[in-house]
Amino acid sequence: MNIVIAGDGEVGLHLAKLLTSENHNITIIGTNEELLKMVESNADIMFVTGEATSLENLKNARVSKTDLFISVVHDEKVNIISSILAKKLGARRTIARISNIEYLSSESKELFKTLGIDAMVYPERIAAYEIIKLIKQTAATEIFEFSEGKLFLFLFKLDENALVKGKTLDDIAKENPSLSFRAVAIHRNGNTIIPKGNDTFEVGDLAYVITKPDGIDELLKLAGKQKIAVNNIMIVGGSKIGKKAAMELEKNYNVKIFENDKERCDELVGMLKNTLVIHGDARNINLLTEEGINDTDAFIAVTDDSETNILTSLLAKRFGVKKIIPLIENIDYLDIAQNIGLDTFINKKLITASYISRFTMRAEVQSIKCLNDVDAEVLEFVVKKGAYVTKKPIKKIDLPGEAIIGGVVRGKEALIAVGDLQIKENDHVVVFSLPQAIKKVEKLFR
Repeated sequence: MNIVIAGDGEVGLHLAKLLTSENHNITIIGTNEELLKMVESNADIMFVTGEATSLENLKNARVSKTDLFISVVHDEKVNIISSILAKKLGARRTIARISNIEYLSSESKELFKTLGIDAMVYPERIAAYEIIKLIKQTAATEIFEFSEGKLFLFLFKLDENALVKGKTLDDIAKENPSLSFRAVAIHRNGNTIIPKGNDTFEVGDLAYVITKPDGIDELLKLAGKQKIAVNNIMIVGGSKIGKKAAMELEKNYNVKIFENDKERCDELVGMLKNTLVIHGDARNINLLTEEGINDTDAFIAVTDDSETNILTSLLAKRFGVKKIIPLIENIDYLDIAQNIGLDTFINKKLITASYISRFTMRAEVQSIKCLNDVDAEVLEFVVKKGAYVTKKPIKKIDLPGEAIIGGVVRGKEALIAVGDLQIKENDHVVVFSLPQAIKKVEKLFR
């Protein structure tokens, strides 16, 4: 696929790296020197220097031959204008990153489609909803839902309390014959394993599990996890993510939000009905103590600075807060965060990549989740008539060893993938895959 990325920041850089690894032809429009250095060392990427709203630059990027045009610069207006121009110049499909929530209404989406924008991504809004899901399912390190909650992906970090430690998948299946979930990956010592029956769970493993809703309680028990009762929540940063999260969470919880900027505080006071807005620096231990950090159940750090989010999260951990969710934008920090005990976090680059990746597939993909700190993806395929996967039971499908089918949604029914299950047309199939297997997997669903 021929893809043009208009992006002069880390989101554009991350997308370029991700899509290049999937053998797409990538052209970048931007002024960022870091991107230029990356392109110079990668013969498979072209670089057009300049602004994405320039007709000359768009023509030099050959958008007339482009299958997908993606604009993810920080300026929403640039993304909208460049996407419209790219469409008019011949791009088959366009995606714009936006920051105005009113553009996501059905009426606005239709309007933008007539102008030439096929899809819009609002990473901050998606991030806020991920935070809300993590507050509702406090035992999980990471969570993602498929087919409107008919199947879930849970991530747990296994500790000494895990009942599955030292046991193989075969052992667990024998002891629990009516399981409503399936382990699809184990991340251990920097390596991701697609587990087989004789693979054993160990303390410190990151376990990825596909589950039906009715299997969640049993899954938590085996993982040695307990739901954390949440009443009091602290949010650091009145950013778009913090504001949106507070608007939703204040309906059911006691919420306090810290913000350094006085004008932004005034804006928050006017928008939030039941949230206490505190003008101050959450890095101040005395201020945290005065505002009740000792009685806080969940701590969310979503300022525009990753270092501040990590530091304040560590302070919250020191005070015994049980659920901590920082926004960490620097991908290089993700390993460090896990090593210092911050297992749950949000990253807008991965959120954006998850949204956009499905548009690069020839098979129909309902959703994709690019996983935090693991070089793997979980995809929800919609099965087409005559697809290879409909011709044999799962155990006889020639699935790459780097991929595994976790579950199937058939109408209103959710099914955990077992060897004798026969996939049918229109099924939604959830697949965990390492990058090198994605293209092979996709072919099976075309």
